[in-house]
Amino acid sequence: MSRTGGAVKSKRQQAILGLVGRERLSSQEEIRARLTDFGIEATQSTISRDIEELGLARMHDAEGVRYVVPGEGQAYQPLALLRRLLDEFALSFVRADSGLIVRTPPGAASALAEGIDRAGLDPIAGTLAGDNTILILGRQGITPAQLETELTTIMEAR
Repeated sequence: MSRTGGAVKSKRQQAILGLVGRERLSSQEEIRARLTDFGIEATQSTISRDIEELGLARMHDAEGVRYVVPGEGQAYQPLALLRRLLDEFALSFVRADSGLIVRTPPGAASALAEGIDRAGLDPIAGTLAGDNTILILGRQGITPAQLETELTTIMEAR
């Protein structure tokens, strides 16, 4: 995948996460139409792949069927989603005095940071994301080496 393609994919997937988190969308066509409203063009097959990669689920509730963001549905597996995001977007880890730096392709940092935050890992206090760089801050007493070990363990789990 080209660097530009990765940025477009990351932007599209971040938009899908935001839309599904805020709105009741019950079909891939509804998602495609809302993305178009934001100037993001995507085919149904691309949206289908994005939904699978993001771990979104279709839920039945009192109002019908809808897609849900990981964490809102019973089918959510935060570590599986985080593993996929790390595999795809984490290019390198660099330890710093204040935390762990994660390098990503351009435009991918926010999607990966969102996955890290949603996973709710105990040693992680939070993330700060730029375009291609994430700063992960550990809770008090957690070293950058421990943060790196935590993420590496998730990446290697199968």
